[in-house]
Amino acid sequence: MKKNRLDYDGYALVFEDHFDADELNRSDWNVELHDPGWVNEEWQRYVDSEQVICLKDSSLLIRAVKSVDADGTVSYRSGRISTEHRHDFTYGLFEARLRVPKGKGFLPAFWLMAADEKRHGGWPSCGEIDIMEIMGDRTRTNHGTIHYGLPHEQSQGKITLTDGDFSEAYHDFALEWEPGLLRWYVDGILFYQLGNSGGSPGEDAWFSVLEDGTRLPYPAPFDHDMYLILNLAVGGSWVGYPDETTDFADAVLAVDYVRVYQKRAGLR
Repeated sequence: MKKNRLDYDGYALVFEDHFDADELNRSDWNVELHDPGWVNEEWQRYVDSEQVICLKDSSLLIRAVKSVDADGTVSYRSGRISTEHRHDFTYGLFEARLRVPKGKGFLPAFWLMAADEKRHGGWPSCGEIDIMEIMGDRTRTNHGTIHYGLPHEQSQGKITLTDGDFSEAYHDFALEWEPGLLRWYVDGILFYQLGNSGGSPGEDAWFSVLEDGTRLPYPAPFDHDMYLILNLAVGGSWVGYPDETTDFADAVLAVDYVRVYQKRAGLR
């Protein structure tokens, strides 16, 4: 039966961060460093700096910063954090309360990536689950996406607010990941579902293929450890790029909390 609302029944809290300390807990989170263009033709350099990653008023702030050198060279810095090899999870309920920046070229994200990319042959066949992706010039619409297969394929759902804007207030974004079944929620309301539950018997919602052509049994690749990522990208092949209208004064992804729940013993 298709659920329409998020239900915590049977789940137990296994990880949370309310970001109410003085600084980011480095035992829970990695701060990733990557050069511009590392993925998706993005413009930002991911750095470890309080200017782009800090805690304030019990929130995590990931800020995109634009710099112009004396010779006119423009550069961008931003932040990306993950729980890779600190907190990895197979199945569960993943939730964050977020407010996103408004402006052309911004792409904030809350997502899951495979902890062992080589297990299923690297990206994209290792799998990726995007819980929240909101384009900075379309801040009423959230996208939920999976990436999989070889060559790359994706499946995507979206929800558009009829009232309000994801850049004007905090909203709750969640993913429920069970064996062979994925559900995406905004503010507790289901907006997208993928999987065999309630579908045609034997009809796979995704697939995984190794480089030698071996097709792995469903529900691979979404059947092994994944980790959390929060980041704010500047530009890219999907979202487009900042222009003269883009204001970096409040280019902030604000995170109130992150929580992970898993099924209690005997209820998986």
